[in-house]
Amino acid sequence: MFFAVLVLAGCSRSNPAKGGAAMPVLTAKAVEKNMPVQIEPPPVGHVMPYSTVTIRPQIGGILNEVHFQEGQEVQKGDLLFTIDPRPSQAALDVARAALARDTAQLENARIQFARNQKLFNDKIESQDVFDTSKANVDALAGTVQSDRAAITNAELNLEFTAIRAPVAGKTGSLQFYQGNVVKAPDDVLLTINQIHPIYVAFAVPEQFLPEIQKQMRERKLTVAASFDNLEGDPPQGELSFVDNTVDVTTGTILLKAAFPNTDGRLWPGQFVRAQLTLSVLTNAIVVPSQAVQTGQNGQFVYVVKADDTVEERPVQTGITEQGLTVVSSGVAAGETVVTDGQLRLVPGVKVSSKTSAP
Repeated sequence: MFFAVLVLAGCSRSNPAKGGAAMPVLTAKAVEKNMPVQIEPPPVGHVMPYSTVTIRPQIGGILNEVHFQEGQEVQKGDLLFTIDPRPSQAALDVARAALARDTAQLENARIQFARNQKLFNDKIESQDVFDTSKANVDALAGTVQSDRAAITNAELNLEFTAIRAPVAGKTGSLQFYQGNVVKAPDDVLLTINQIHPIYVAFAVPEQFLPEIQKQMRERKLTVAASFDNLEGDPPQGELSFVDNTVDVTTGTILLKAAFPNTDGRLWPGQFVRAQLTLSVLTNAIVVPSQAVQTGQNGQFVYVVKADDTVEERPVQTGITEQGLTVVSSGVAAGETVVTDGQLRLVPGVKVSSKTSAP
């Protein structure tokens, strides 16, 4: 009796609903689209500033004024700090006065030398007096040149009292405040991180290196950065750096991608999932991944024919991305495949299909 029950159950499984009520299933269309070939799973990376600049004073003195707020974005050339300019201005005035004095003495020495040269040519002045006069002119000429260099140095020191941003970026926390005495060049006043553009650094297994190098010779490789609570599409960047050595301890190689980051969604130190697109399969036939089943003879899909019966179709599959699987053979674009309810189906069964949500 028990064996008979099993046989009847087996017969019932092999011929469900033939000629009877249609089996309800969910279906979707096989479509033709471009599919990106990406590294799976996406490596975890971290965001790095495009550049980091440490601001130090080039002259010491009292910090007269701070011209920005902590965390403010500044542009290249913006005034950040002012150091008391009075000592530098006084040094510049002294250098200019020294130049005026020595210039006058040089002019007088040249006049005296011209007289001595005339007397020497007329055999009235001795060689010793002539040489002394010429040496005096040369010495004063050197003094004037030194004075001009001292003025240039004093002007630079005066210019250094106004500290400006060398790059555009985001300011960090202040280390010194108005009224503090700062010492050059040891004291760190501020750190600026350039975040437009910005880098994402991540490591991939070394077996991907040949394909990455091949694709980089042909085109620019795109990288998407996603993270938790991301709103909208992931930021897009371009692979810009491949390290010159493989890490022997991990078997990975470091990559960097540059992102415009105009909206500021990427932040230094943030952890992200970096999705590197190696290439794109053009005009690939794709079906929802849940449509692909695995049987004793390999992978297959149920295709709904024009008479609403199903056909078991063996397929060759490729990459899977975002819930879609590439089918290289077995299904054509526009055909309808079953995405849910396959466990109740056998070839030839009539189905009542409802389109799956995209």
